[in-house]
Amino acid sequence: MFDSPIRIKTISQFHTLRGLPKPKHPLISVINFEDMAPALESGKQSLIFDFYMISVKRDMNHKYRYGQQDYDFDEGVMFCMAPHQILSVIREENGKNPSGWMMMIHPDFLWHTPLASSIKKYEFFDYSVNEALFLSEDEEIKVQQIVENIRQEYQTNIDTFSQSIIISQLETLLNYSQRFYQRQFITRQKAHHQFLEKLEILLNDYFDGTHLKEHGLPSVQFLSEEFKMSPQYMRSLLKTLTGRTTQQYIHEKLIEKAKDRLTTTNLSVSEIAYELGFEHSQSFSKLFKIKTNVSPLEFRRLFN
Repeated sequence: MFDSPIRIKTISQFHTLRGLPKPKHPLISVINFEDMAPALESGKQSLIFDFYMISVKRDMNHKYRYGQQDYDFDEGVMFCMAPHQILSVIREENGKNPSGWMMMIHPDFLWHTPLASSIKKYEFFDYSVNEALFLSEDEEIKVQQIVENIRQEYQTNIDTFSQSIIISQLETLLNYSQRFYQRQFITRQKAHHQFLEKLEILLNDYFDGTHLKEHGLPSVQFLSEEFKMSPQYMRSLLKTLTGRTTQQYIHEKLIEKAKDRLTTTNLSVSEIAYELGFEHSQSFSKLFKIKTNVSPLEFRRLFN
């Protein structure tokens, strides 16, 4: 069991917790993991940060859990966290020397800049609940260069240009990260092919069993929990692989099953709607017509 989460409100508080000198800037900081004291001596601890965090970790002497995934960071892995998400740390002695870096950005640093609102478009801050980004060597070098530029800028004498320069570098970093996440959808083809196979099996079992009558259509949240993915990550992954969102994919499976029943049984439209989890046959008929341009009865007549 994890202890009650520790809430870290400021970057200065985190520096103190990890035995680091006072930050050069109160609202943004880049630190190296080899410079930090251990997060905890042993056991498990959960942390909640009130600021954004972007980091690349490897060879850690403890595991991280966010969502339902465990990561030990043997290789360079990047993850991003938005304020108020929970990160759980499991201390392990494995003889490794941790390396990598962490950048913390307080929301106040983004105040009155375009990034204050546009940062919400970067979905990987939601992915961070479940999904890490596995960087190639070249990608890690690119990210490291940008982060070093940010570190150098806030460590020099702060002037009227400092914030805009750092914000520009941050936007560049986030845009590269967005590109790398899209690349990950494409390059991890074997894992994604297996994901589609498992999704097909899960939906077939759901539609052919009693789940529809008892619970209605499978929700996006249900599927994401089954695959231990965030709903946003699943939506982006399916969109890349199939061109459809998760909701569209569910509806297409529903229409496929509806067509099967309309053409292989003598069940009425109301009975089919009930079997497929609809309380009202009108809702089923409306969705069917939206997806096929004909009503269920018209489809049955055309097929016959």
